[in-house]
Amino acid sequence: MKSFATAAIIFISTYSGVDAFTATGKSPLVAAPVATRKEWTTGVEIELPDFDTLFDRVQTASPLAKHVMEGNSGGFESLAGSDSLKWKKLENNERKTVHRIDKLDSYQNIKTPLLRFRSSIKGPLIGERFSHFIMDLEERKKWDDACARNEEVYPIDDLDAVNTILGDEEKYGTCTRVGVGYTQTKQSIISPREQLIIGGMQEFQNGATMLWGTEMEEQHNYLLPEGQRHTRAKSHLFAATLAPTDEGFDVEYLLQMDVGGGVPNFLATPALVDAIKKLFDHTKGYFEGGEGSELDMHLKSLSSRGSDLEVLREIDEIEESFTVEMDFSKEAAHLHDDASLLPLFFTP
Repeated sequence: MKSFATAAIIFISTYSGVDAFTATGKSPLVAAPVATRKEWTTGVEIELPDFDTLFDRVQTASPLAKHVMEGNSGGFESLAGSDSLKWKKLENNERKTVHRIDKLDSYQNIKTPLLRFRSSIKGPLIGERFSHFIMDLEERKKWDDACARNEEVYPIDDLDAVNTILGDEEKYGTCTRVGVGYTQTKQSIISPREQLIIGGMQEFQNGATMLWGTEMEEQHNYLLPEGQRHTRAKSHLFAATLAPTDEGFDVEYLLQMDVGGGVPNFLATPALVDAIKKLFDHTKGYFEGGEGSELDMHLKSLSSRGSDLEVLREIDEIEESFTVEMDFSKEAAHLHDDASLLPLFFTP
C-alpha cells in the first residue's frame, strides 16, 4: 500500500500539528491527545493522532468538510449558513481553476496563516488519483520541481484496526489509506526542508473523499530515514475535501504552514499560493483530458484488470466445484494445464 501518507507530506513541505500528539505543550488550545499507540510494523511503534480533535479542526475551517461529515451530498452550491471564521479574501474569480482563495492570519492560536483554496473540477471523483499527484515523485515532478525526495517509510496495512479506532463511520468515513511518509525539498534560495508526517484518506458513503495529514513530533524522530538532517518545516493543518457534483467534483484545500528557518509569512504565503495553483492546474488537465488522456488510459486499465479478476473468480469457482464433485478429474487437470489462461495470472 503505497499510501497517501507521503502524499500529504510532500505537498505541504512543512510541519503540522505541533501539539497534535501530546496532551500538554506550549499551545494547549492546539493539543490533540494521542488516540492510540501500536506496533503497526514489526519493531516500530507508531502513534495515531486523536481523530476527534483532528477532524474537528478540519471541519471548523472547511465548510465543505463539515458538509460532507454531516452526511450531506453536493459541493459548494449546496453549502448553507455563514462561515464562523473571519477570512480575508485573497482571490475570487469563477473563471480560474482555483476560483477562490481565503486566508486567516492565525488559527488554533498559532500565528501562521491558514490558507483555504476552492476549485471545481469536471470529471470523475477518484480520490486516489488526486493523492497520487502529491504522493508519487514522478507525477509530482510534472507540476512541482522543488521536491527532491518523497517516500512512504511506514505504511499501516491494518486498516480494520484504524477504522475501529476511528469508530464513527458515518461521521469520519472509512479510512482506506494511512501511513507515515518522509519528504525533502531541493536546495533553492533557501536550504532544503524535510518533513515526517502521518496522513491518510477517508472515503464517505455520499461519494466524497477527504485527505488529511499531520506532522509527527520531535519525539518521533526515530522514524526518520537515515541520512543528513535538514531544517524541519511545520504544517499545523492539512486537509483536502473532494465532494461529487453534477459535473464533476469540488475541492476545498486547507494548508497552515510555517516553512521554518525564520522565513517570514509575507514571503512564504505567495510561494505557497503559487505552488497550490500549479497542483490544481495539473489536476484540471488530468481529469478533463478526455479520450486518449492519462485518465482515460487509467480507467481502461482498471476496467481490464477488473475483467481479468472476474474471470479468475470464475476459474476459482470451477476449481472448487471440481474439487468437491470430481476429485480433480482429467477435465480439472486440463483446466490447470491450459496455456491460454497464463496471461490472466500475469496481468500486472
